Amino acid sequence: MLKGLQVSKPAAPTKKFRHHMLREIFDEPAVLRATIEAEADITRKIAQAVKSEGYEMFYITGSGTSYHAGLASQYALSKLTNLSTSILPASEFQRWVPTRVPKKVLLMAISQSGESSDVIEAAEAAVDRGMTLLAVTNTPESRLAKMSNYHLLPRSGPEKAVPATKTYVTQLMSIFMFSVELAEGILSANEVYRIRKGLYEAPQLLEQTLETSTQIQKIAEKYKQKNVIFILGSGPNYATALEAALKLKETCMVFAEGFATREFLHGPMRLVDERTLIIMLVSPDESKTEIEICKSLRGFGASVLLISEKGLNFLNMLEAADDIILVPSGLPDVFSPLLYVVPNHLFAYYSSVNRGFNPDKPKNLTKVVK
Repeated sequence: MLKGLQVSKPAAPTKKFRHHMLREIFDEPAVLRATIEAEADITRKIAQAVKSEGYEMFYITGSGTSYHAGLASQYALSKLTNLSTSILPASEFQRWVPTRVPKKVLLMAISQSGESSDVIEAAEAAVDRGMTLLAVTNTPESRLAKMSNYHLLPRSGPEKAVPATKTYVTQLMSIFMFSVELAEGILSANEVYRIRKGLYEAPQLLEQTLETSTQIQKIAEKYKQKNVIFILGSGPNYATALEAALKLKETCMVFAEGFATREFLHGPMRLVDERTLIIMLVSPDESKTEIEICKSLRGFGASVLLISEKGLNFLNMLEAADDIILVPSGLPDVFSPLLYVVPNHLFAYYSSVNRGFNPDKPKNLTKVVK
């Protein structure tokens, strides 16, 4: 552990759970602590080694949930470092990346299993192009880990449910920690200390967020007949919107799509009516604009579920939404996907159960795509 910083202390042991997915959601604070405690010093050494090599560009790749973790990570890297970054889905990597790469490039390849065929093929293509490989996988003996120059190890532990929940937040934590260490020498020492300290508060803040579970269970029951769901988020939570939509598709077999908030206004808004549920992720820095959008969408007949942080004008939010879920404030905005995804994980789980599905084993899906 880095000197002068402490990880927030764990809560009491959790209860028994009906499904693996719910247990794994409630495991999220513990696996974040495990990742911080086991990997902080290692991550700092990897960041120092990467900085010493003078890479001119980072590519990021992954599939599904890992791709969304990469998108949130690209935002963090762009905000905290001076590195040029680009993200591509693993299945498209070979098609989009030039066969000759003139710059010194590092590929961050993200895969829970480290065995996904698309990610392995992307990693092999990167090596063929002379890139250095950084793996983000919690499977140390996997093909991806073994072929990599560097390895970030999210400490999620085994995940039995097919929908990835705790692996997602530990991937985020690993890469966010890496981003903070890369920021040393770019941001001031005080600023690096502040954001690192804020990041290390995430486990405690996730525990507080999980206290909304009973409220979310009731909200999921209320909307169990809604089969057209749009999730809107901006900044780092554009990635959260995409991930939330994926979880609803996997667990509930509904039409769910994530959009960048204002991008939704450029056409897709035409689909909004009384059959639609809108889940709006409202960040404090854009709350005024996003709450006005909520009011407009509600005016078209849609039901609006607003997810935001404590401390904003609650009465103003009440005018804009049918239901409101509040997560604790205090996490630096760049890391907010760690918090905003938790209510979406819970909503997907309870929505699945209310619709009569087994969220652990969605039909037609497997844990690793070969």
